[in-house]
Amino acid sequence: MEETALETESALGAAAVELLGELIAINTVNPPGNEEPASEMLAEKLSDAGFDCELLGPEPGRTSLLARLRGEAEGPTLCLLGHVDTVTADPADWSFDPWAGDVSEGEVRGRGAQDMKGQVAAEVAAAITLGRSGWRPPRGELLVAAVADEETGGYLGARWLCAEHPEKLQPDYVLNEGGGVAFELDGSRIYPLCVGEKGVMRFKIRTRGRAGHASVPGLGDNALLKLAPLISRLSSQPPLEPTPDGTAFLGALDGRDLTGASADELAAALDRVRERAPEIADYLAEPMLRVTMTPTRASASPKANVIPAHAEILVDCRVPPGLGEEHVRDRIGELLGGGDALPEHEVEFTERDAGNRSEPTGPLAEAIEDWIGRTDPGARVVPIAMPAFSDSNWFRGAFPDATVYGFCPQRGMTYPEAAPLVHGADERVKAADVEYAASFFRDVAVRVLQ
Repeated sequence: MEETALETESALGAAAVELLGELIAINTVNPPGNEEPASEMLAEKLSDAGFDCELLGPEPGRTSLLARLRGEAEGPTLCLLGHVDTVTADPADWSFDPWAGDVSEGEVRGRGAQDMKGQVAAEVAAAITLGRSGWRPPRGELLVAAVADEETGGYLGARWLCAEHPEKLQPDYVLNEGGGVAFELDGSRIYPLCVGEKGVMRFKIRTRGRAGHASVPGLGDNALLKLAPLISRLSSQPPLEPTPDGTAFLGALDGRDLTGASADELAAALDRVRERAPEIADYLAEPMLRVTMTPTRASASPKANVIPAHAEILVDCRVPPGLGEEHVRDRIGELLGGGDALPEHEVEFTERDAGNRSEPTGPLAEAIEDWIGRTDPGARVVPIAMPAFSDSNWFRGAFPDATVYGFCPQRGMTYPEAAPLVHGADERVKAADVEYAASFFRDVAVRVLQ
């Protein structure tokens, strides 16, 4: 690489790291969010680089930023998507200030470094560099969307934008969070490309009894005790089942074609992968291959001295793309049916957000694979469906013809190292990874919009 090119790379990387520090220093814990100062700061920087910027939101202080760099001719819109809100951080649990935004031992430290201010900083730094250089898309448009409220469902951010202002988006390609953090397997590096997310189908299991004074247990019929055997059944999970992305991912790691594999064959392949990469098997592969059900809350009597007449648990249920409520009800029935008789109970769904996915082929996938092949020879890109939920879901739902991926390349800190930091204490990211990602977003934008 020529000296001027190296200088350009160095300047881009330094700008991304500096911007990440500025973003982390702005406390956007959600709730309450208060994303407006971050949105305004990014808008000012992007405006100076030639972007047309618009701040909008349904409530004061909860603004999202849309910044666009229009091309010379009609063509596709590439959206670099990211959220600027974060989960909470208790300073008592951290070994440094959660909003430090400083660089220590080559790492940028603070809440949001991984989820997902690091990616936002890389995206925006790449966009600013392109705008200041005089580059304009030969065709189409580069759209930067830095949104609010992802951590509490997107009702004031991406979900609201897609529902209320779809005309301001209209993307053909979207890059968001959810993939790109590499892991090692048998001496080779693999970058997950997130092509879909599991849906959220939370439900309550409720039992009923009869109230009475708690000092005399026989006076009532304790609904809470009836929940106990039901909760015990949830210590198991529904069976493994083939899903397009889960089967393809597991097959790529296992070196076998698992198309049409049975549950037993999937379990055997999962065990083989677990022997070589236990975290990848448990955190990525297995959740893609089943509906998961995790009880997270319980409630019963409103008073300490009253036998509860009603009791319920909330179950966080995640569902592979393409499967819906009927499928989940079948899986609930399998877990709670059969065997010893269980107490009478009711099941009530409280959330019904189905998962969705994009095909793992096409111009954007090719651009990602080519870039990784050029910058990290020998590495592979393998599609996944993310076990969690992201704003990508709202974009796929609103724009079914768009290709929506989660990808932000990271290799200095691998997936098993980075995953525990997301929503955890002492969150941080390698500065070199932020620099690497900034180069990726710049180069892919040029490639896709050429």
